[in-house]
Order: sequence, then structure tokens, then C-alpha cells
Amino acid sequence: MERKIKQAVVLGAGTMGGGIAALLAGVGIKTYLLDIIPPDLSDSEKGNKKARNRIVSGGLDRVIKSKPALLFDKSDTDLITVGNIEDDAAEYLARADWIVEVVFEQLDVKKKTFSLIEKYKKPEALVSSNTSGISIRKMLEDASSELKKKTIITHFFNPVRYMRLLEIVPHPETDKETMDFFVDFGTNVLGKGVVIGKDTPNFIANRIGVHSILYLIKCMVEDDFKPEEIDKIFGPALGRPKSAIFRTADLVGLDVLSHVIKNMYESLEDAQEKEFYTLPDFMKKMIEQKYLGEKTKQGFYKKVNIEGKKAILVYDYKTGEYRSQSEVRFECLGKAKKLEGVGEKIKAVVSSEDKAGKLAWKVLAETLLYSANKIPEIADDVCSIDNAMKWGFNWQLGPFETWDAIGVSSSVERMEKEGMKVPPFVRDMLNKGQASFYKREEGRKVYFDIPSSKTFDVPKPSGAIFLQDIKSAQKIIKKLTSATLLDIGDGVLCLEFHSRMNSIDDDIVTLMNFALDEAKKNYIGLVLGNEGDTFCAGANVFGLLLAAQSKAWDGIDLMVQTFQNANMKMKYSEVPVVVAPFNMTLGGGLEITLHAPRIRAHSELYSGLVEFGMGLIPAGGGTKELWVRLVERIPQDAAIDLFPLLQKAFETIALAKVSTSAKEAYNLGFLREGIDTITLNKDKLIGDAKEVVLAMAKEGYAPKRERKVKVLGKSGYAAIQVGIKNFSWGGKITEHEEVMAKGLARVLTGGDKEEGAEVTEQHLLDLEREVFLQLLGTPKTQERIQTFLTTGKIIRN
Repeated sequence: MERKIKQAVVLGAGTMGGGIAALLAGVGIKTYLLDIIPPDLSDSEKGNKKARNRIVSGGLDRVIKSKPALLFDKSDTDLITVGNIEDDAAEYLARADWIVEVVFEQLDVKKKTFSLIEKYKKPEALVSSNTSGISIRKMLEDASSELKKKTIITHFFNPVRYMRLLEIVPHPETDKETMDFFVDFGTNVLGKGVVIGKDTPNFIANRIGVHSILYLIKCMVEDDFKPEEIDKIFGPALGRPKSAIFRTADLVGLDVLSHVIKNMYESLEDAQEKEFYTLPDFMKKMIEQKYLGEKTKQGFYKKVNIEGKKAILVYDYKTGEYRSQSEVRFECLGKAKKLEGVGEKIKAVVSSEDKAGKLAWKVLAETLLYSANKIPEIADDVCSIDNAMKWGFNWQLGPFETWDAIGVSSSVERMEKEGMKVPPFVRDMLNKGQASFYKREEGRKVYFDIPSSKTFDVPKPSGAIFLQDIKSAQKIIKKLTSATLLDIGDGVLCLEFHSRMNSIDDDIVTLMNFALDEAKKNYIGLVLGNEGDTFCAGANVFGLLLAAQSKAWDGIDLMVQTFQNANMKMKYSEVPVVVAPFNMTLGGGLEITLHAPRIRAHSELYSGLVEFGMGLIPAGGGTKELWVRLVERIPQDAAIDLFPLLQKAFETIALAKVSTSAKEAYNLGFLREGIDTITLNKDKLIGDAKEVVLAMAKEGYAPKRERKVKVLGKSGYAAIQVGIKNFSWGGKITEHEEVMAKGLARVLTGGDKEEGAEVTEQHLLDLEREVFLQLLGTPKTQERIQTFLTTGKIIRN
């Protein structure tokens, strides 16, 4: 019988416990969240269940209020039941298919919790510990053999919803069935990137990451760098997140970082390595003064108001005081900014001879060598270490991928020339003619396996499709500057965008039309998907502004009409088409998505029709399609008041509402219940979309029949105009925003029609273009676009 997790217990309602409970509820698992009874209950409170649950209820309340949101949707809390360990553990543990303990990171507390679990759990239940580094052998040394067989470490990273890494560490007695289940469950149900670690101090990601941070801090002090300089160097220029080192430390919390370092010190046996894991004195002082980061409103950085203006001060580790940040300029960072690929950026920085370049090389070389020396101690292969750092620390490239990017042979020569000791297996790899840790062979990505000195396929989730593999297998049908059409197998095509921010331009629309024709003639169906950082950030507004300033109105009209026609062609395609949006799917990107016969979205979907911020309305069919979607749910003969639907559509566009998840996209009308579906594992998105295409074809797909749509006409326009006027008189919108709002209302109500009239989609599309061009021709809208392009900010003029 296939094992399923229907009910789970999370023991511990702190930051991690609350985050895990939110994730489990988000994937439909009934979850019991438990914590201790407050130790300071008064006599009158001791019999009060609400008071006894005060700690756990506070934990759930923090989850509900968290920003960014830990819940995919607020309704997920319906699946979370709170309780306390003393009153409820026996009942809830006996129900659970999975019990995960997230209690205080202290060995005796962990061992006591496992004794409680073993006392009440059902025999077949699985158990795990969310520890960041405590040995599973020590935690279970008093446990029965039966418990050991069913228990592993599941180390989630914070915040649980957003951090992709899940480190799984087995006990020596953990049975294969338990391991296999958690790998599959973590990958396919929870959508995580699973890495198998070993029962070593701090496992993989924290072992490498914390070593890198401590070494960098040591170099900062020795080489006289400022914290803001370090964050500038060790940010995107080196393939690291914008939060870099010290902003990340503030987010994690200096106390948490200190705890991880302390655990390393206490757990390591090698005396030389052990001594490395000590906090510098200035950080000890920061922790004593409660300069812990975001949680105490000050850490390495501190937000303040100076003369009415917001500013961010930085902690000066030399003086122990906060000061204004200095301007950071290094030649190598300027070079890197002009380059596109992350590997090229890193190579440019570490090969530079300026002060920043020398520091970057010094720290990177140490990290590469440390990572290599930890195989096979903490992991058996380079893939596990690379994935752990990408998924757990948001590095764009893992250590060995970075080594490949800067050149293994040349960097090893430099290391040896500078007196660094390179692990023998790296030199052995080069001597055997293997120039890199990874390479592509016949459409497959392979890695160099250290024990066997052979290459093996890089592991990937079942059903995952990587477009780079497809390209390397020479399965390109057609390629333009901003888009490529690929054959992804089984008669299915994939249209990939790869413009800057995947913004829509002529290439994308041209290839979209070609792809639809090609799919109709020679294939089963089509997927629209890509592997960028964002699905599509909208239209190319720079080109649009230039055309407007040149008064090329006929050209703009034709361009918008061409985009509308491509979306309509997709909507009524004779073969199945599935759009696979993820992350930012804004403006024109959402307009493409809304016209898809089916959508397979990633769970992290931040979608919205945001054109109003630019002084425009959606004109690629987005305004029309949002209204069509709301109205088409209503039976044709039903006598239903359409005005609430008009209000919803108007507010969604006028307020530029953006979903914070795919689940929330259902509430906004961007996804359709019973039609559009969600994938949690980003690596599987394109593969899952392909499977939807194949299923649609197998079912005998036929396109929807276009039908006319009801509008509220002049009476609806008059009714919504009252609200617009009230906002204008109340000073809540500007004069230009009133013009914009009236234009939007005109499209949504169908123009000069009578209430209840039925119009074609083309009628609404024509109105869209008309209003769009009118607004684009105004100085106020052009000012909004210009300001956004110059500053990245939206103004209200």
C-alpha cells in the first residue's frame, strides 16, 4: 500500500515550527501544531485552555501575520489545529502519519521529545527532527531500534516556504523505505530540492556557508574592509543574493548564526578546524547588546529616520557605533555589471587586480578548497554540495559550478603558485583529461564522480525537463534573439522566452505565432515556459515610450493588435497549449497566461495586471479576458447582477493587485478552479506542463467555441463613475488617475452599449487599444513611464 501523509504533528511553534506547519497545510495536510504550556500561568489560568495554548497560539498568529507570507493562502490555517504538549500530545501523536520535532536546539530537550513521541505514536508513523546540526545518533541514543528505523533529520531552511533546500540525514539504522519515502515526499509533495547529507556537524549547507562567512569576516578585519564594501563585493557580482553577507546575517539573526558556530565548535574533533569556529569579539559584543538583526531592528544594519528621510546605517566594528554608509566603488564590480552570465561576472571579479578582486579571489579560493576537502566527509559528490549552497544560501552557482566557471585548470595553477594545497582528486581529474566538474554529453548534464573517477548523470526529479539539455541535444526548431522554439519530446514543443526580464518584444510575438502554426501542422501541442528568474515582467516599455515620443501611433496600434491577435490565436488554438508561469508574471506576461487554454503554474506565482502604475490599461487582451473569465462562469440564462463582478475586475486592474502565490491567483481570477493546476517543485514545472498537454491531447482536445459576452454598458459605466468621482473629490486619486479609471471602466462596460448587451471579444479588444493609445499619448502617462525607466519607481501624478 502506498504511504501517504494525511495528518502531521509539528512539535514546536517557533519560527521554524510555524513555517513547517504553514507549508504542510499549504499542500493539504491536516496539521497539529503543539508547544509547551506557559510556565508563568496564574492559578486562575491553569484550567483555561486558551491560556494554556498561549505560546502555540502566538506562534500561529506570527505565521498568519508574517511578511513575506508563510502561508500560500490565509485559508490554509483551517488545516492547522493548535494545542499544547501536556494536554494534547497523546491524542494528536497517535493520529499522525508524520511527526516532526522542531523544539529547542539542545540535545537533552531533543532526547526528551523523542521519548514522548515514542510513547504515543502509532507503529507505522514516520518521525523526523528539524535540527540545524545536532547529531541524529546522539538524539536517538536512548531510542528503540524500531524508532530509529522510522526516523531521519529533515532540515528545512528559513523561511520554510521560500527556501528550497531540504537536507535529509538518516540514522545508521534508518530503513530504506523511510529514506526513499522522504526523498520522494520532499521533492514531489513539498516541492523542495532534496540533498542527502551525513551525520556530521551542521551537515552540508551550513558547514560550507558558515565557514565561508567566518573566513570572510576574518579577511575583512585583516585587510581593512568595511561591511558595506563586503556586501557589495559578495553580492550579485559573485553570484550571491543581494542580501550578500551581513544583510543575510541580519535576516537570519546573529544569535542563530552564533548558535550554529557554537555547535560546530562543540561537535568538531579536528582541533585546527575547531578553533576556526569562534565568533570575533565584535560580534560577541553585538550579541550582548542585542544587535541581533531584523528581530531587534538593528544588527549590522539599522534603519533610521534622519530629518524626515529614511536611511540605513551600518555597524562600524572598529568603533562599536552605527554610522552612515560610505559609497562603494571598485573597478572590478563595474566590469562585472556590464557582463550577462553569472560565471563571466565571477571570473571578471576574481581575476581583477584591484583591492576588491584580490579579496574576492582569496575568499573564493578558500571556499572552493574547503568544499573539495569535505568530500566525502559531509557529502559523496559535488552535486550535493552545489545544490545545498544554491538552495540553502541562494548562490546562483555552487562551489564546483563556480570552479568550472572561472576555469579549473587555470585556477588550480594559481592556487598552487600562491602556496595553497589543492586536494589530490582535483589534480587527478585534470591529469585524466577531465577539464571540469560538469559537462554535457548528448543532451545530458554529467558530473565527475570522485571515488570512481568516472562521469555520471546529474540527478534530477522524475519527469523534470531542463531546456539547456534540450538545446545541447540540438532539438532547436527556431531561434530568434529573444525567444527559442524547442522540441521537448513526445510531439510537444516549448516556446522559451530569454529577453531581459523575459519582457515581451516583437521577437516573442513573432515566434509565438510561428510556434502555434508549427504545433498545429506537425506536433501534438505547445508549452510556453522558461527557466529564467521570472516568467515575464511584461512588455518592453522603453521601446513603447520611444515610439510614443516619436508619435508613431499607427505602428503602436499595429504592435498592440498583433499581440492581441497572438493571444487570441493561442486561446482558440486547435492543439493543446499550456502556459507555465512562475515568479513574476506581470502585465503582458499575465495577459499571455490568461489566454492559455490551460495553465500549469508554479506555487510561487506573483502575477498581476500592473499597467495602471504606468498610467496605462492592459491592452494585450488582459482587460477583456479578466471580464470574460468572470462572466463566463455564469449560465447564459441566469438572472445575476453583474455589477459586483464589474467592481471586482475594475479593482483588480485599477489597484494593480498582485497574487502572492498561485493559490491567491485563484482568488483574483488569474487561475481557474478545476482547470488550472499548480506544481510545487520548480524543476518539474515544464515537465508537468508537457504532461498536461499530452493528457489534453489524449482526451481528444477541442478548442473552446468563441461566444459573445454580456456587458453592463452605459448604465454600468455611470454607476462605476460615481465611485471614481467620489475618490477624486476625496483626494484619493489624482486628476490623471481619474482619466485612467474612466478609460478602464469604458472598456470593462463595453463602451456605448445598453445594459445586458452581448458583444464580441474583438469589440472589447478594440476598446482596449483605443483607450491604451489615448492614455499613452498623454504627458502624464509618458512621465510615469520615464520615471519608472529612470528610477525604477512608480509615481502618482
